Amino acid sequence: MKRITVALAGNPNSGKTTLFNSLTGARQRVGNYPGVTVEWKEGIRRTPDAELHFVDLPGTYSLTAYSEEELVARNYLLGGGPDVVVDVVDASNLERNLYLTTELLELGLPVVVVLNMSDVAAAKGLEFDTTLLERRLGAPVVPAVSSRGVGLDDVLASVIAVAGHNGDRPPARVDFGREVEPRIERLVGTLATGSGVPAGQRRWHAVKLLERDHAVLRSFDDPAIAVQAEEAAAELDLDGADTSDVTISRQRYAYIDGICRGAVRGRALPGLDRTDRLDRIAMHPVWGVPIFLALMFVVFNLTFTLGDPLMTLMENGIGSLGVWIAGLWPAGSQSPLRSLLVDGVIGGVGGVLVFLPNILLLFLAIALLEGSGYMARAAFVMDRVMSRAGLHGKSFIPLLIGFGCTVPAIMATRTLETRRDRLITMLVLPLMSCGARLPIYALLIPAFFPQRWQGPVLWALYVTGIVLALVGARLLRRSLFRGETTPFLMELPPYRMPTALNLVSQMWTRGWLYVKKAGTIILGVSILLWALTSYPKPPAGWTPPADATPAPAAIAPAAGATAGLDGSSDAGPDAAAATAAEVEAAAAMAYSVAGRAGRLLEPILRPMGFDWRIGTALIGAFAAKEVFVAQLGIVFAVGNPDENAEALRARLRRHYDPLVGYCIMLFCLIATPCMSTVAVTRQESGSWRWAQFQFWGLTLLAWILTVLVFQGGRLAGIA
Repeated sequence: MKRITVALAGNPNSGKTTLFNSLTGARQRVGNYPGVTVEWKEGIRRTPDAELHFVDLPGTYSLTAYSEEELVARNYLLGGGPDVVVDVVDASNLERNLYLTTELLELGLPVVVVLNMSDVAAAKGLEFDTTLLERRLGAPVVPAVSSRGVGLDDVLASVIAVAGHNGDRPPARVDFGREVEPRIERLVGTLATGSGVPAGQRRWHAVKLLERDHAVLRSFDDPAIAVQAEEAAAELDLDGADTSDVTISRQRYAYIDGICRGAVRGRALPGLDRTDRLDRIAMHPVWGVPIFLALMFVVFNLTFTLGDPLMTLMENGIGSLGVWIAGLWPAGSQSPLRSLLVDGVIGGVGGVLVFLPNILLLFLAIALLEGSGYMARAAFVMDRVMSRAGLHGKSFIPLLIGFGCTVPAIMATRTLETRRDRLITMLVLPLMSCGARLPIYALLIPAFFPQRWQGPVLWALYVTGIVLALVGARLLRRSLFRGETTPFLMELPPYRMPTALNLVSQMWTRGWLYVKKAGTIILGVSILLWALTSYPKPPAGWTPPADATPAPAAIAPAAGATAGLDGSSDAGPDAAAATAAEVEAAAAMAYSVAGRAGRLLEPILRPMGFDWRIGTALIGAFAAKEVFVAQLGIVFAVGNPDENAEALRARLRRHYDPLVGYCIMLFCLIATPCMSTVAVTRQESGSWRWAQFQFWGLTLLAWILTVLVFQGGRLAGIA
């Protein structure tokens, strides 16, 4: 069977990905282009005549690349990878979309033009003479409505025909006029002598050199080519009324106007259509932002409200799996393999998998907003506000999601078009106070603050994170991510109902990537953390330091024990055994690598008011923020903190004052993102460098700010 590689190209919001999903169904795989973090999709469609391998390229308005995504799309096309290019154009905005079409034809690529969203164009009163368009473009033109599966068979037949060179016709060639054409021909002659550019691409390269396309200029080693290109462009600047790139763009649009004249009949019907009517509300200068915030509240609320029961089911299932595996060993067994499987593998990876329902629901909601056409409006509405902090309008959505969980929030940065915007957003996202920090706040705020102060303290922590995120984004934009700002180009698509296949496909793809990519790294980190908190074991007869564990008599009675009127307890033998186990666990923690590291870090922690106990709990909390509470329970030998929360709070009050309690929460807010966050940052950024920068940068910031707060509080007499 013949194998045909087909590249899908087109403007953003032209329905390209919908066509891809309709053609390939579930036979897809997702990855990154080699050497970059730009995502690509590949799918297969088999017909009786051929096996078609489709590659969904990033959306681009032209082959002049402003972003990394556009550069990737251009490089793939220039590299000679596809046998056929399917150019998906929005039929309701034909002239704008044909700009990319003419550039594809200039490259000499076999092109099939798909007039997508033909139903929207028809509703606007537009009709197309496809035969005339085919003759003028020199390429097959196929009407289609990809969201409803209309025209797909015609698209496949045209692709197979073009790949087989059936019905060859000369491609369109833009006539740029008497001012431009002589310079193009001169540069084509220059490129013919040892430049390495294939003959079919020389004219396109010459046009880009005249446009002063920096990426094309840098692709040539011979400095003489750059000199001759600048001379020709400078001549064109002097001869024309505009700069060379504007002159070429104007001539290209004039050529496109000639193609459409007579081939496109009718005009937009008078009056406002459905999209215009909805936009008058959704993009209202006053009500636009509140409407967006309300929609985000609904998305955020539904994601975690509907996801919580599913998370509980997964937690129960993972817990049952852990109990079943633990039951394979005798009761009380201290087998290292049992501990590794239950505490390391299931505890670590299971703690990541429980978020899968939230991630699936989140990306279902995002796919619905994108597919309906509202996401582009949201970016427009929020861009003015977010740009003041150096963020993109769409960054608001990941930041909002970050209050629930940082992991899906970082994955949601994929909706941002440029790598720079994605990196800035994901680097500051951990400063949004995620739900995993709530157990820490719930333990410490009642322990150190009276009722009337508990609400304001919690509010202050959330506001601190928001302010630091916005300030951090602005500093990153002005330092590490300085440079020419990418033009904010946005073509608002019409409102439409996305297909169920497209929604499910996007949701499932993102969820599978989360399980496959994050899970592999987190498994390794979970095993490492298990080893750090479990080994080495204390030798027989070892006496822990005096401050390692409280005396057994000082430990509060276990849950369910009763106390007499004289204060004596009637805990019983089970409670006594539990107390002894708690003391033993605390001693083992003090002897482990994590416990020793906590003592080793104590000189660094002291300026913040922390001791080795807090340091040890922070090390364990790298697995997940909420583990900090469980680690404190072990260090202070109170067993299950959920059952003995008051006992743990009482122990904390005896060791620390309210200023230290607040500093602990402040440090946990800012510092050391959990291992899931680090792993996902590494995957989404494509580099350990950014994940380490995020980890150490936030930790250093947390240390500096916490030291300032603690030392300032001490000087002010706050205790």
